[in-house]
Amino acid sequence: MKKLFIILVITLMTSAVSFAQSTRYQRGYVKKNGTYVSGHYKTQSDRTNQNNFSTISNTNPYTGSRGSRAKDYSSGAYNYGRGKTVHTGNRGGQYYYNSKGNKTYVPKRR
Repeated sequence: MKKLFIILVITLMTSAVSFAQSTRYQRGYVKKNGTYVSGHYKTQSDRTNQNNFSTISNTNPYTGSRGSRAKDYSSGAYNYGRGKTVHTGNRGGQYYYNSKGNKTYVPKRR
C-alpha cells in the first residue's frame, strides 16, 4: 500500500511539472481598438490546437471552462467558415474574412 501511494505521488508531481512547463501567463494588455484584455494563462505556442484550453475535450484548469473549438484537421474543422474562402498564413494559421472584414481564425484543414 505504501509503495502504491509513493508511485501515485511521484506520478502526480511529474504531471504537475510537465503541465507547468506547457503553460504561461499572458499579462493584461489593451488592444488597438481600446478594449482591455485581462491577464490569463495560456498554453505554449506549438503550431497546433490539440492541447489548447479552448479545444473540444480539453478543460481550462484555471477557470474550469470546457473547450468548444474543433481540433485541427478534424471533420469538425470544416464547419468553421462554411461558404467562405479559407486562407493559409505564412506561419500555417488558417482564417477567413468575416462580414466586418476581420480575420477569423479556424482550426486547420487539410
